[in-house]
Amino acid sequence: MSTPPVFGNLFLSIGAMKAGTTWLYAVLARNPALHFAMEKEIHYFYHRHVDPSFLSEERRMTEVRDRYVPRFDPKTSHIDVVRQNFRWISAYLDRPIDDVWYANLFQVRGPQVYACDFSNLNAHLPTEAWRSIRHQTDRLRVLYTMRDPVKRLWSHTKFHLEVTNELDKLETWTADEFHQFLRKPHIWNNAEYGGVLRRLREALDPEQYKVIFYEDMHADQRGTLRGIETFLDVPAVDYPQDLLDKRFTESVRHKMPDFFPELVAGDIARIRAEIEAEGYEIPGGWT
Repeated sequence: MSTPPVFGNLFLSIGAMKAGTTWLYAVLARNPALHFAMEKEIHYFYHRHVDPSFLSEERRMTEVRDRYVPRFDPKTSHIDVVRQNFRWISAYLDRPIDDVWYANLFQVRGPQVYACDFSNLNAHLPTEAWRSIRHQTDRLRVLYTMRDPVKRLWSHTKFHLEVTNELDKLETWTADEFHQFLRKPHIWNNAEYGGVLRRLREALDPEQYKVIFYEDMHADQRGTLRGIETFLDVPAVDYPQDLLDKRFTESVRHKMPDFFPELVAGDIARIRAEIEAEGYEIPGGWT
């Protein structure tokens, strides 16, 4: 007798980083057919297939201390919600980190159709990881969002320097220093859209993954959301306009240096060609 898939119906959004995934998360969390755990980005599959040290006990305890516990306000929180959230925290801190651990993070899921995980690091999974995941689910759906790679790199650079309290480097770095930073794996690997598309195509059936563009998403927000709901085969929701108008995790405003696009021009031409070779039409206006 074969073992039933451990993950049931799973919806994964895998980036790219700084390409609107936080906005999608905030909006789609309003859809009653979708269940999200307390953590938007669990990174379990990256931990399992790429970096086995990623979800260390120290990292998880730090996340709990810094991000989850401070959410509770005794004056406004409902005690039953707090109890449920602490059950999730207990599951998050459990051992060992394996498929059962990951499935248990969605144990309070009710009638929702999908368990949802928006982890940008999953874009870096190898082909064999995707093959494994597809066989562990009843229904797998993967969403990948691409953005003008030059603008994405600039946004990612600003975001990183803001998080690390190094914004002064936006004013002082030379072209060579910017170029060295961009080539760091944790920055550059997020720009390799073609590799992500190839790995998805090699491992998944066409109906299991969907590719959208950041620029198209914001040109037609409701149309894009309806396309995602159709992809998932879940009912459409009339999302409030004030939510659609919000912007999340925006980087500090700072003009891109004139030399910046030239630092990556050769690779960007290659990446564009790889996207087109996979059958996708690049939006107008990409740098």
